[in-house]
Amino acid sequence: MFDALSSKLEKVFKNLRGYGKLSEKNIDDALKEVRLSLLEADVNYVIVKEFIESVKKKSIGEKVMDSLTPSQHIIKIIHDELVSLLGDHEPLNIKTKPPVIIMLAGLQGSGKTTTAGKLGLYLRGLKRNVYLVPADVYRPAAVLQLKKLGSSINLPVYDTPEKDGKITQMPDEILKSAIEIAEKHAYDTIVVDTAGRLEIDEPLMEELKLLKVKFSPNEILFVADSMLGQSAVAVARAFNDSLDITGVILTKVDGDSRGGAALSIKKTINKPIKFMGVGEKLSEFEPFYGERIADRILGMGDVLSLIEKTQNAVDERSAKALEESLAKKDFTIIDFAEQLKMVTKIGGIAQIAAMIPGFSKIKDKFNPELAEKEFKKINAVINSMTEKERKNPEILNGSRRKRISSGSGTTVNDVNLFINKFEEVKKMMKSLKKNKFGALKNINNIKNMFNQGGYKWQ
Repeated sequence: MFDALSSKLEKVFKNLRGYGKLSEKNIDDALKEVRLSLLEADVNYVIVKEFIESVKKKSIGEKVMDSLTPSQHIIKIIHDELVSLLGDHEPLNIKTKPPVIIMLAGLQGSGKTTTAGKLGLYLRGLKRNVYLVPADVYRPAAVLQLKKLGSSINLPVYDTPEKDGKITQMPDEILKSAIEIAEKHAYDTIVVDTAGRLEIDEPLMEELKLLKVKFSPNEILFVADSMLGQSAVAVARAFNDSLDITGVILTKVDGDSRGGAALSIKKTINKPIKFMGVGEKLSEFEPFYGERIADRILGMGDVLSLIEKTQNAVDERSAKALEESLAKKDFTIIDFAEQLKMVTKIGGIAQIAAMIPGFSKIKDKFNPELAEKEFKKINAVINSMTEKERKNPEILNGSRRKRISSGSGTTVNDVNLFINKFEEVKKMMKSLKKNKFGALKNINNIKNMFNQGGYKWQ
């Protein structure tokens, strides 16, 4: 997400850095490019106009901080305005008497049912006892989909009654029964997947209003397809006018390179974006932090989200076992394979790379998709090795390498390249063992870089 916008803004900032001092004309020229970049990202015209006026006023009217160059000063102002546009993170209202009811609403095809599963998995990570409720009485396929999703992540799903292929309860009856079951089985959080339509219509809104009036959901979250851009914003406004929603979940963020919906929706309806779906997997779902998104847009990375992803994905005991293993003996292909598994759990190379500060400046030289293909090839090579070969790669003679290439569907050259790369990583791991403070030093370097740029390190 925001790839196109980030690339264009980077060019604007590069030009700004070429000026020792900034005149009003320099600022105007730069902001014209920023304006065009935002419009091409499908950001609402009125919002773009207000954004540019605010940045210009602050750029000309404020004294440049001693720690910043004039160009850094403008970048900081744009960063702060983006944070204001995107909004602060607002957690779910779940610290109330159970069962907490979270109702999802949105158009058909926006990803509501999948989002219900993702949200359920996220809530379980918060130690909530979640109950998924399919309340789409018009599409039995949606009920079946949620049941399959619930089964795949081991979450209970309300068994919506059917007869002759038709659901025999209305949405309010489904939710009433589900609440009774939740109270009986101590489910403290109910996630309700409501029916969608291909377009907004009055019967849909009346149905949702009835659920709101009868059950007073703690959260009514509008599920917005970010691929729709400004259309998603218009639909969000209609849902908010009818239901007074409590927040927004952006879906298909990984498929939207422009980001217009995210940059317009909060300002338009004055409701927070609470989550975003960042991939197809149920685990690829994360809280929305405006400041972190602004950092990504401006090429500063997102170190905090990367750390959180790592903590959530990597089992502490596995990480400790690997650390102890590295301390006692040489780095082996078995250890290397464990590290590859950790990277996969975090979200893959593309997601990790996007969160690294400064990556936007080198992404033209690095193709994450190509790297992912190489990643899969390496896994295939490792899986074709015997345990003895993984522990002692020095025994990999010509015949063994030929057997491995045949078993992994790769070439002998691919196997040779992997072994050479592994030896390079092995040398690096040895150097890290000698310098226990290497990682800390790198973190401090990142911290200093942020502080010099005028951004407070949390």
